[in-house]
Amino acid sequence: MAGEDLFPGRKERIVALKAALSERIVVLDGAAGTFIQSYSLDEAGYRGTRFADWTSDVRGNNDLLILSRPDIVAEMHRAYLAAGADMIETNTFSSTTIAQADYEMEALAYEMNVEGARIARAEADKAAAPNRPRWVAGAIGPTNRTASISPDVNDPGKRNVDFDTLVSSYGEAARGLIEGGADTILIETIFDTLNAKAAIYAVRALFDELGFDVPVMLSVTITDQSGRTLSGQTAEAFWHSVRHAKPISVGINCALGPDLMRPFVAELARVADCALSAYPNAGLPNAFGGYDETPSSMSAHLSEWAKSGLLNIVGGCCGTTPDHIAAFALAVKGVSPREIPTAPPALRLSGLEPFTLAR
Repeated sequence: MAGEDLFPGRKERIVALKAALSERIVVLDGAAGTFIQSYSLDEAGYRGTRFADWTSDVRGNNDLLILSRPDIVAEMHRAYLAAGADMIETNTFSSTTIAQADYEMEALAYEMNVEGARIARAEADKAAAPNRPRWVAGAIGPTNRTASISPDVNDPGKRNVDFDTLVSSYGEAARGLIEGGADTILIETIFDTLNAKAAIYAVRALFDELGFDVPVMLSVTITDQSGRTLSGQTAEAFWHSVRHAKPISVGINCALGPDLMRPFVAELARVADCALSAYPNAGLPNAFGGYDETPSSMSAHLSEWAKSGLLNIVGGCCGTTPDHIAAFALAVKGVSPREIPTAPPALRLSGLEPFTLAR
């Protein structure tokens, strides 16, 4: 029937997710890149058999492994599920036509999203139990282009992407993720709110076309201790800009470790009238490009966040491993989730700063 979501079990899982968010802190998985890098794949390792004769270098295209080495991607999902993750992200952070253009693989972006969701769905279903569903978040990264900032310091008005191109790219990715079985769409590592608005527009347009929707999750990245996104907004101003999307969750990921991220998580937790997610890096990169925060040191921070009433969803970003996620799951076990505040009626606007005019 047109307009009805017929993917097996998804409606029931979404109902269960909404219930879980009110009952406990939901555990998200950790870094895909960190796990994949442990395989030390060379160029041939990324290519596999199917792409052995590809004309461009593909080493570092982690999303390609969905098609060339699905066994690695499946093993990653299994490891995080075994560690205690309730929700796993698809390995599709860069599976957009815009990002895949770096490898001349634009035409494969849709397939990456479909297959990435299918792999995650299969592993989540194997790990699920009658009283414990496992959810798949369809990950959509920000692309490697920004709609708000010039790539040329000498030409402030220059742009290397426009809104319509972003909408088309994000919409195709979201369609593939839903077709493959994702339970939510996670628009993550948002550094430019205009890019995020294009993604939101694309996803909502897709829902209108399909006649049904799935929950949308948003996660912004605060680039440094200034407390702002790359395009200049504070966390509260960002929330004012995207609140109309009515996401099931909003949060912060990447860029910072848990020590530096906490005040911005608290700022967003104070104003967001939906679930709050946080998945920090394992600290800032060290001189060798690695990450030094251990499962123990990170879980101490995240335990305090949970007990302070800041969290509904917790996970890890760059540098985190299944061992980190196991520690996080233990740290928040039995801790009550953040109570979602009721936002009083007001006119809420935003530029780089938030503005609220009470009624």
